[in-house]
Amino acid sequence: MSKISKSLYLPLSAAFSVVGGLVAGKVFSVLWERIDDSGEGPPDPKDLNRSGGQALLAAGVQGLVFGLVRAAVDRAGARSYRAVAHENPV
Repeated sequence: MSKISKSLYLPLSAAFSVVGGLVAGKVFSVLWERIDDSGEGPPDPKDLNRSGGQALLAAGVQGLVFGLVRAAVDRAGARSYRAVAHENPV
């Protein structure tokens, strides 16, 4: 990857990451509403009034969603870059 090409990809990658974070947050919120029907939202791990199992489940689901969305967005960004620049962004 050339220096110019890298300097073009870095801002694009950052923008894709921000969008991916927003999408992942929304997906997690919708998914958590389906998992927990209490309407209280995901528990804060420091909130001792909610169960520990529920806090761990929320953390696991959140990590899974963010990891999957990040990988999908990074992959889509790399493919888009390759389609435009005709070289891999790595």
